Amino acid sequence: MQALESSDSVVISELTLVECDRTLLREVAVGGVTAVVADVLHDRLAEVSATWNVQPLHREVLDRARASFPDDRVRSLDAIHLASAVVARASLGDMDLLSLDERIRSNAAALGFRVLPE
Repeated sequence: MQALESSDSVVISELTLVECDRTLLREVAVGGVTAVVADVLHDRLAEVSATWNVQPLHREVLDRARASFPDDRVRSLDAIHLASAVVARASLGDMDLLSLDERIRSNAAALGFRVLPE
């Protein structure tokens, strides 16, 4: 995606890596991809994400995820993603948020993030 390729830096929640790995494992289990393909994709993710800043799931992120959001229909894991972005922005400064999930996108916009893709 161009937004990732053209960014100066990428910050992700540690949860993102868990979700990606779980998706690959699930796809192998249900026959969606072979183990060989999953291994190649896992290695590619590890290579690319090695240059990213990973926001750990520490107490501040989890406490923020437990608090209210502008639209509280957000699901638990999505709240962790949003909380990770809020905590990262507090220490790193202004940043854009990349998501295709409408609940995350609407909350992020209400929290003052520029949401991509536009």
